Amino acid sequence: MELPDLFLTYLSVEKGLAKNTIDSYAADLKRFGLFLKDRAGGMGAATTADIVDFMETLRNSGYSVPSICRYVSSVKAFFRFLLIENRIQVDPTEGIQTPRKWERLPKALAVSEVMAMLNAGLEGKTALRDGAMLELLYSSGLRVSELVGIRLGDIHFDAGFIRVVGKGSKERVVPVHQRALEKARKYIEEERPGILKKRQSPYLFVTSRGGAMTRQRFWQTLKAIGKKAGVELSPHTLRHCFATHLLEGGADLRSVQKMLGHSDISTTQVYTKVTTDRIRKVFKKHHPRA
Repeated sequence: MELPDLFLTYLSVEKGLAKNTIDSYAADLKRFGLFLKDRAGGMGAATTADIVDFMETLRNSGYSVPSICRYVSSVKAFFRFLLIENRIQVDPTEGIQTPRKWERLPKALAVSEVMAMLNAGLEGKTALRDGAMLELLYSSGLRVSELVGIRLGDIHFDAGFIRVVGKGSKERVVPVHQRALEKARKYIEEERPGILKKRQSPYLFVTSRGGAMTRQRFWQTLKAIGKKAGVELSPHTLRHCFATHLLEGGADLRSVQKMLGHSDISTTQVYTKVTTDRIRKVFKKHHPRA
């Protein structure tokens, strides 16, 4: 068995990580393996210089700092595993610092932009599914991995909430507004059976192959919706909108933290800077003394 496969098996069996997380590690290591394909010894013989070169290649290819940090984190975890398993004698990632994560304000659309996009009718054979996912994402501020992992039994129509399994397999309950519930119900009753074509699936949002919707496929769908609406759209954009619009509406930070599933409130506090920045822009634009 190849070293990356051993590592991924370890993450699945020993660590019990979710499939989406393991898939992310697999994709990162595949990218690293392709970078090393012309270098002697393969991944097990990679040096510190190789890893630094890999980081530099990612930077020159236009990858963002957070993306490079994610790649480096995956590579570090891989080599720590090899060291523990006595597959290598020295960890080449020891002492390597990830690029500094510059604090960036999350990009959030205006309420009017989101409302216009949600009210625009979608077309195609999966219009009800895509519309329900879009509405639920903004309604509850879910991560895309949480959205595609929702099972039929996780959504409670009468009580108006959804059970979510987030990072670290932590569960939380998130409220869902009536419009999102109605769209989800309509999709389940009118479109989901036709997509499955007599197949069975425990997942709420499914594809024509009978499996759960993937993050990549939904990302493509959102990108197309955003292009049509004239805005840059991603799953995380709607999560930012959810948090920012709640705070602008007067929600307290602790409540937003719980709904987002942040373990540390400092992660949530960045959204207060978004609202402050927006207020400052309004003041400068409209106040006669500004």
